[in-house]
Amino acid sequence: MQRWEATSTLAFSTRRSARGVLLKIGRWLASEHPEGLEPANWTREICAAYVAAVDRFHVGAFTGTQNAIQQRLGQPISAATKQAYLCVPRQFFRDGQEWGWFPRRFDPGRALATPRSVKALIGPRPRVIDDAACAKLLWAGLHLETDDVPASGGTRFYSVELIRALALTWLFGGLRSDEISRLRVGCIRWQPDHDVSKVKDDVICFLDVPVHKTGTPFTKPVDPLLGRAIAEWESVRPVQPLLADPRTGELVPLLFAVRAKRVAKAYLNLALIPALCRKAGVPEADARGRITSHRARSTIASQLYNAKEPMTLFELQAWLGHRSPQSTHRSPQSTQYYARITPTTLAKAYNDAGYFARTTRTIEVLMDREAVTTGAAANGTPWQYFDLGHGYCTFSFFEQCPHPMACARCDFYVPKDSTKAQLLEAKENLTRMMAEIQLTDDERAAVTDGATAVDHLLERLADVPTPAGPTPRQMTTFVPIGDLTTGGG
Repeated sequence: MQRWEATSTLAFSTRRSARGVLLKIGRWLASEHPEGLEPANWTREICAAYVAAVDRFHVGAFTGTQNAIQQRLGQPISAATKQAYLCVPRQFFRDGQEWGWFPRRFDPGRALATPRSVKALIGPRPRVIDDAACAKLLWAGLHLETDDVPASGGTRFYSVELIRALALTWLFGGLRSDEISRLRVGCIRWQPDHDVSKVKDDVICFLDVPVHKTGTPFTKPVDPLLGRAIAEWESVRPVQPLLADPRTGELVPLLFAVRAKRVAKAYLNLALIPALCRKAGVPEADARGRITSHRARSTIASQLYNAKEPMTLFELQAWLGHRSPQSTHRSPQSTQYYARITPTTLAKAYNDAGYFARTTRTIEVLMDREAVTTGAAANGTPWQYFDLGHGYCTFSFFEQCPHPMACARCDFYVPKDSTKAQLLEAKENLTRMMAEIQLTDDERAAVTDGATAVDHLLERLADVPTPAGPTPRQMTTFVPIGDLTTGGG
């Protein structure tokens, strides 16, 4: 394990996490399979036993110290933790076999694969902050003062300009804590160039993000409030020597640095965010867990994805700096992990989809008031006309007609090119109303897809009686929809 840690080119934090997992594997081997303490002695049987053991691990199993996990001891580990416990030995054995340290006795990708039942429990679950709490935190960040942040040992190490710029970067930037701590002087750019002291509505503020864990440097737009807060800090920032970027090793002017020492990533979670919660009057933890530096990133992504004019998934991918919008085994933290559709947005989409309305259609109904007032309607004169597009139907119970939208020379049908239909449309005493009728898939196709769909519908209804009594087959041969203008449906 020590040799692998000294040889691997993975990031330091990744190697350190893998070290802890490998130590747990060693303790498990000493307890259950001492013959596998040497990696060269591992077999497929030991791999299968380890996969089964990981699926049954609980919090505290084979750990060196349990002081930090007293409240969770004995609980089942999460699916994501199980996946990590299997990913680390896969990488370890893959590297060891590739480097020739031990023979290839099995394929790590298959022998130590994550079970499908565990993969099924892993999915996008962004821990967004409640809208009300988020609004209060934004207010607290905009009004943050020096006294709001507790002093360390009676001395306040950071100025109010630095604290406010750091808070707004967390609230508006949508960055990881590592990216925030590694921002550089001059990371804010304006387009068009303008005086920071003058507020303009049409100005665009860009933030240059350094190299991060999944990609190269990139630039994204941010709120001008963030740009002005960083500019205010830069105006009072003391002259600092160039410091080494912990990820690239370059000597760069780190933005958040005081007395030749950069602000630690842990400062956000341990000091600044709790101070913002106290000022905003919101608890430091909610149903989704503690409010940490990464939760603002999830919240901003979800809000941008559910806005009135939302970002697309690919636009959000570029704004977050992800390589791909979808999760892969090489990049599990994808855009889909951050973009959560809110219930309100989902409800609107459900209503717009029209699951129930897809079977109904609104048509215009003309009411002949003259026929009603003169009493002609009581003697059988038509007074209600359903507009079918190519003609009118005078059947009063049209919604119960077995031939809706496919009138086959029915006595109730009035084609629109006839003199009677023209006189009807010319009447001034017509009352226009709308009615909803239930339609089948074939009937909806007849309305929207044209003559061919109507002909198919007529053929299917050839032996179904019309409201007048006889079936279309008994009355006459079918007339194609193109001939409706010359005689009837």
